[in-house]
Amino acid sequence: MDGDAMLAAFFPLYTLGTEGSYGDASKDEENKPPPKFQCSFPRFTFQNYQFVLALTFAVEEINKNPALLHNVTLGFGIYNVQFEAWKSFKNPFMSLFGNCNSPNYSCRRESKSIAVLTGPSGLTSAQMGTLLDLYKFPQLTFGTFDQALSDHNRFPALYQMAPKDTSMATAMVSLLIHFRWNWVGLLTLEDENGLWILPALKEEMAKKRVCIAFELTIPNYAMSLKFVVVNDQINKSSANVLIIYVDNESLLHLMTCVEQYFIKGKVFIMNSQWDLTTRRRYFLLGSFHVPLLYSHHHTEVYGFTDFVKAMNPSTYPEDFFLARLWFLSFNCSDSESDCVTWENCPRDASLDWLPGHTFDRTMSANSYNIYNAVYAVAQALHEMLLHQAEVQTIGNRKEPVPSPAQLHGFLKNIQFHNPAGDQVTLDEKRKLEAEYDIVNIWTFPEGLELKLKVGKFSPYAHQLFFSEDMVDWAMGTTKPPHSVCSDSCGPGFRKSLQEGKAACCFDCIPCSEDDIANETDMEQCVKCPDHQYANTQRNQCLLRAASFLAYGEPLGMALACMALGLSTLTAAVLGVFVKHNNTPIVKANNQALSYILLLSLIFCFLCSLLFIGHPNTVTCILQQTTFGVVFTVAVSAVLAKTVTVVLAFKVTSPGRRMRWLLVSGAPNFIIPICTLIQVTLCGIWLGTSPPFIDTDTHSEHGQLIILCNKGSLTAFYCVLGYLGSLALASFTVAFLARNLPDTFNEAKFLTFSMLVFCSVWLTFLPVYHSAKGKVMVVVEVFSILASSAGLLGFIFVPKCYIILIRPDRNCLHGFRDKTHTGRNKSS
Repeated sequence: MDGDAMLAAFFPLYTLGTEGSYGDASKDEENKPPPKFQCSFPRFTFQNYQFVLALTFAVEEINKNPALLHNVTLGFGIYNVQFEAWKSFKNPFMSLFGNCNSPNYSCRRESKSIAVLTGPSGLTSAQMGTLLDLYKFPQLTFGTFDQALSDHNRFPALYQMAPKDTSMATAMVSLLIHFRWNWVGLLTLEDENGLWILPALKEEMAKKRVCIAFELTIPNYAMSLKFVVVNDQINKSSANVLIIYVDNESLLHLMTCVEQYFIKGKVFIMNSQWDLTTRRRYFLLGSFHVPLLYSHHHTEVYGFTDFVKAMNPSTYPEDFFLARLWFLSFNCSDSESDCVTWENCPRDASLDWLPGHTFDRTMSANSYNIYNAVYAVAQALHEMLLHQAEVQTIGNRKEPVPSPAQLHGFLKNIQFHNPAGDQVTLDEKRKLEAEYDIVNIWTFPEGLELKLKVGKFSPYAHQLFFSEDMVDWAMGTTKPPHSVCSDSCGPGFRKSLQEGKAACCFDCIPCSEDDIANETDMEQCVKCPDHQYANTQRNQCLLRAASFLAYGEPLGMALACMALGLSTLTAAVLGVFVKHNNTPIVKANNQALSYILLLSLIFCFLCSLLFIGHPNTVTCILQQTTFGVVFTVAVSAVLAKTVTVVLAFKVTSPGRRMRWLLVSGAPNFIIPICTLIQVTLCGIWLGTSPPFIDTDTHSEHGQLIILCNKGSLTAFYCVLGYLGSLALASFTVAFLARNLPDTFNEAKFLTFSMLVFCSVWLTFLPVYHSAKGKVMVVVEVFSILASSAGLLGFIFVPKCYIILIRPDRNCLHGFRDKTHTGRNKSS
């Protein structure tokens, strides 16, 4: 298409193929018998012809727009990109200098080219850029953004139309997080793009705790040979997801290798798309792998689809490539002639007739970049013409089109909105972040394939929208595969990293008692509060039930009944002693001491009730102090009785000091002195660290045991030790007096009672230390009752037996008869 200003477009409209390997939609060419030797030859690429359509559509739209390029029309020339490396400069050379064999000498009278379009291959654009930069031609590439081309020192005249993939790593990792894939492989090329994407992917994966199972880097010049080596690593790896970041051409060869080496069950997350028509011989019904492609999202260009439907060779007779497409698609030539006769074509033939997998009528991302590139050149040329009109006087003569070198200053600063409403800028620093469409390819028999949009990623809100039901998962499955090194640890378990392996490889360890994990993959278990406990599944804290030695439970009720019964019995014994207070057995061994001992025993039995029931501050203080003081009175009374017995039987002559001690009532002072010492110890205890209410959460699972803390264990054992020393002294004195005459002599009974008392409390110490929770209270209560019952039983039961059952022995005559009889027998 001719115009006042021309665009030179270099498109790869032919690919290199062999018979039966790479093909197009031409049935004639497909049905040719294979030659004896497989030779490479060029084949027309249907999908790439959309580049020509996008260019034509944009140029016509601009020329029809009266607001752009006043009195200047835009045209273009299309050149095929040679696939051999040594021919890559042929067409650019001819477009610049004509058919001259010498560079820098143009065989053309006048060159109207102001810019060049190249792509989609970054390698091809780089090769052409070396030549175009020599002549300051603006070069606009429409392929995916290439890091190698962003070096403005090497390519100062090159502009990339595609948005930068700054959010590609985030977009890919967000898909991994969506499916909870944390064990993936990486495959990149040994080029600038691979060196750029790898750190970005690793950083984003580290943030999201995604681990790399393996990392492969393949040189683009020997991909097939290298893939043979890495094939086993991909197939044998437990990672079912592979991130592939390569360019379109490399991806085509890579996917061919994937099918040839039968890699199945893997999900390939890729940044590029390949020509669907080149892979049909490798596919059956369904696919052995799942391709998920990230492509740049763009707004639909109004009118493009209708423009494609209306295209035919009669409206564009100069378009050789359209004629070639028509010839291959609709058999428009007689078999006897090589000349195209449009009369043999269907009159209503249209590109709309072609199947979607052969020719896509919706504008691709690369075609959209071409559309924007044409508008960018038009906008820059428009501004440059306006600038020239301001600085010079324009006469009637037609001004020549400015040189390509003058266009650079306007292209660098250009920024506008295209007819679709999207912002376009060539300055890489001002480019907006790209939004991505996620495309899945459905595979059908006979090479039929369908591209289906299944998701979208927005970098501005970091939101991923994905429809799992629309994905064609690998053959034989209907659900997405798992790709984890270790299965998630459910509630009740914590992760324990495996030594020497990645952070995604771990073992699941159950939480310990009273620790929970209420989420999956928790690093540490959380301890329940003291008033709560963990359930058996270790995933929830439950409220502990308050527990204490209550009157309502059988053990508490039994101990309370025992305390009340024994205290009643002691009171009855005291009543018997009061009633028979004039009898010799009551008067013997100091009647007042017997009353004091019985009263103290009553309080000893009753003080055990302070240990039963819900503890409070008052009961906690009274428990230990009452126990210590009352028992001190009882034991000191026993000690006084023992001393009284010894003094009574040791008095052999009047006037001696022992008789004076006995008559003066000196033993009676033992009780207040001993009690005063104990009261002093208790006072010090209460003043320094008194007992208080405490809880025990460890003794019984699920129980919050409420008990009294001793406060100061030192003070408690001092009180108990002082009480033990008094008991030991009483036992020693009673033991020494055990052989005295036994009528009305209670020395032996005092000995046995103190023996029981000391045995109970000596047994109490180890049992108390080994007990927990309520058992400690039970042990202490039982020791109080047992020791008190021992004093009551061994001291007062024999006397009650004489008073109530053998009253004949409760008299002084009986005592003398028994003494006389004993002496006769001894003589």
